[in-house]
Amino acid sequence: MNVSVTSAPARTDVAASTAAAPHERTPHERTPLDAVRRHGLALAAGAGVWSAASFVYGFNPESETGLRTIDLTGLAFQAGVLSLLQLQLRTRAIGTSRKAVAFLKVERVFLALAMLWSVLHALLPSARDEAWLVALDVFWPLSMLGMFAIGVKIAFAGRWRGAARFYPLVAESWALVSIPAMGIFGAAVGDVVGASHLLVGYVALGLLIALRPHLVVPPVR
Repeated sequence: MNVSVTSAPARTDVAASTAAAPHERTPHERTPLDAVRRHGLALAAGAGVWSAASFVYGFNPESETGLRTIDLTGLAFQAGVLSLLQLQLRTRAIGTSRKAVAFLKVERVFLALAMLWSVLHALLPSARDEAWLVALDVFWPLSMLGMFAIGVKIAFAGRWRGAARFYPLVAESWALVSIPAMGIFGAAVGDVVGASHLLVGYVALGLLIALRPHLVVPPVR
């Protein structure tokens, strides 16, 4: 009986696989473009609904119908902003450090509390003057100021690219532009400024993200 020993052939599949994928994305970078588009469309839809209602009723209507409409469409806007915030968290838009991630998570808590206020203010008219609900209202402007800070951080971090790097700062300046306008020029002018800013700010940002999702996804290196 003849016995021959043949050495095993060298494997090339591992080398080929390694060559084909020089950089494997970390979990927070695995954001499919379709998911990015959905986040963008959710933002555009929510801001668009609130803008339309604000053109009709203003931001501080006197009628119960108008007040409840503004509360609930404002809730739709907040849901869109929460979707944007989730996208910023998934793509680590302001950085990959623990502090950056923690900042986004704290903002998410502020926004959730502001959304809770919107629901309660719309559905519990008898409680609108209660101290606890008035206190909860503080999270509305706080959440908007937090989004502005995120816009600044996105511009400096440079992880989002092109127009997506700087346009969040335009969109998230809503509170800094609209609230002073209402105080200086009165409700009539302020309402138009605020509703218009939603269109040129958050709606436009949502459409930008939906149409050019690759700008917010970290490239493979």
